[in-house]
Amino acid sequence: MAATEVPTGNTYDKYSSTHRIEQKLMDGFFQHLDAALPVASVRSILEVGVGEAIVARRVQARYPRARLVGIDLPDPALALHWAEGDVRGVFADIHHLPFPDASFDLVLGIEVLEHVADPVAAVHELSRIASGYLVVSVPREPIWRLANLARGKYIGALGNTPGHINHWSTRNFVGLIEQKFTVESVTTPFPWTMVSATSQP
Repeated sequence: MAATEVPTGNTYDKYSSTHRIEQKLMDGFFQHLDAALPVASVRSILEVGVGEAIVARRVQARYPRARLVGIDLPDPALALHWAEGDVRGVFADIHHLPFPDASFDLVLGIEVLEHVADPVAAVHELSRIASGYLVVSVPREPIWRLANLARGKYIGALGNTPGHINHWSTRNFVGLIEQKFTVESVTTPFPWTMVSATSQP
């Protein structure tokens, strides 16, 4: 599948929301993300689905000596964000990453796998380029859709956020990651599932 055919998600900026409840949820999310990152220093980082690089800049501050690269689908507006934030970004498809095997110590997939056409193939590709750690998160279902319905969003789609084509409970998502990685920790900041894992030999 070409990059332009990969379904993309909603453009709602949850990271910059001024709504107090959403801010509290994001604070909890970032606390769990910080805890999920490896204690050991890393030299190279890839974030797939980097978007406007909000997470990438946070992680770069954690590992200031690391080389960080972000990938996302082609979008000139994203390229401007990357340039303004001094983030190295590349347009690419998660199913076919333009990097050699075992080329990144830390791979991040924050809120991206729910959008991809073939999540199994995507996880296999992440395992190919990862040489150490993986941190991934997805909406926790059915809690995510129920929360949308409770706030009157996406009623016609039964609470499904536009662009979400994959849906996992925590258990099922862990099972997906375990196909190619060794899971080290699982946390559930409401309403997400977050997994920290390591590459298998």
